[in-house]
Amino acid sequence: MIKKILIAFAAILAGLLVLVAMQPDSYTVTRKAVIDAPPERVFSLVNDFHEWDKWSPWAKIDPNMKATYDGAPAGTGAIYSWTGNDEVGEGRMTILDSQSNSQIKINLEFLKPFESKAITDFSFKPGGGGTEVAWVMTGDSSFMSKAVSLAMGGMDKMIGPDFEKGLAQMKTAAEAN
Repeated sequence: MIKKILIAFAAILAGLLVLVAMQPDSYTVTRKAVIDAPPERVFSLVNDFHEWDKWSPWAKIDPNMKATYDGAPAGTGAIYSWTGNDEVGEGRMTILDSQSNSQIKINLEFLKPFESKAITDFSFKPGGGGTEVAWVMTGDSSFMSKAVSLAMGGMDKMIGPDFEKGLAQMKTAAEAN
């Protein structure tokens, strides 16, 4: 009887491992919003990491989080690093490219609780009576991130609501100025 239980357990485990391995090797999370403000105002909220506290969905999660700013004061070469509790972890963002009032590309590196890298793109286009903002994150999925993503319903379900909250807060901040 124990032998049959162990064989069944091994078969289930093997099936789960195969299911995880079959998950996509990369992911993309995209959210968009229209903000009733000119592109230069919205762009400035993203291009300067010092402004992220006004809109970032993660800024207020850990009031004891330690943040540092290095490199350029804003735009290409600006670096934001953080260390916080288990919810925010530890990581670094570096602006790789900043095209005035139109696009920002950021290298996002998580160091803790687990290592991962992603590219985050923001685009800003006049339209809809204001600025159309697109927030897109792409990255590769390791075996562990595939397993977590599978258990949590996918990266879009895990990250998408944070992007929506961030864009809503960005809208509030940009429209208040």
